Amino acid sequence: MSVNSPNGAEIYKMLIKAIETRELKPGNRLREAELAERFGVSRTPIREGLKRLEAQGLAVHEPNRGMVIPSLDHNQISELYFLREVLEGTAGRLAAQHASEAEIEILQELLENDQKNLADAQLLIRTNREFHRRLYLASHNRYLVEQIDHMRLSLLLLAGTTLNDDDRRKIAIDEHEEIVEAIVKRDCERADKAARHHIAEAHKARLKFYI
Repeated sequence: MSVNSPNGAEIYKMLIKAIETRELKPGNRLREAELAERFGVSRTPIREGLKRLEAQGLAVHEPNRGMVIPSLDHNQISELYFLREVLEGTAGRLAAQHASEAEIEILQELLENDQKNLADAQLLIRTNREFHRRLYLASHNRYLVEQIDHMRLSLLLLAGTTLNDDDRRKIAIDEHEEIVEAIVKRDCERADKAARHHIAEAHKARLKFYI
């Protein structure tokens, strides 16, 4: 093993990336030997990375299977989206109160670009993450951002994306516009309501994957 081989923290990040890109999916087994060979390291950093993954709820022990990436059931998805609705509503409210003019302009630019590229699903999937990240940062509340980042890890366990649907993509961008307009007008109540509505609609679209 090279002296520059990844440590446990770096392996953890690699595992997160593999889950995000669906190279590792819910139900997949996480065998130390296979992962050590895959990443070209000893089992020690793999073990450390898996412990961190387990602490985040992205790996669980199952009888007769060992450590696997878990799948979320209907109730867990609803619980997750309920929390997301609360956190994103709060982010919208705080952004309307605290966002700088530069931060608002960035949100507006992201929105305008998305409106021009509605047909490009893959592009909008990427820019959607950027829009929400910019919204969180505009809240100017580091503890809220930390909680949302933690929640985002759980979202990695969800299959696919609702933005692959043409209708949902258009509606989602319209919902983003409502959030941005509320922030521009410094209307905290409207921004909170718009952000919550956006996540509630995303939840309903998500549940269609699990019918």
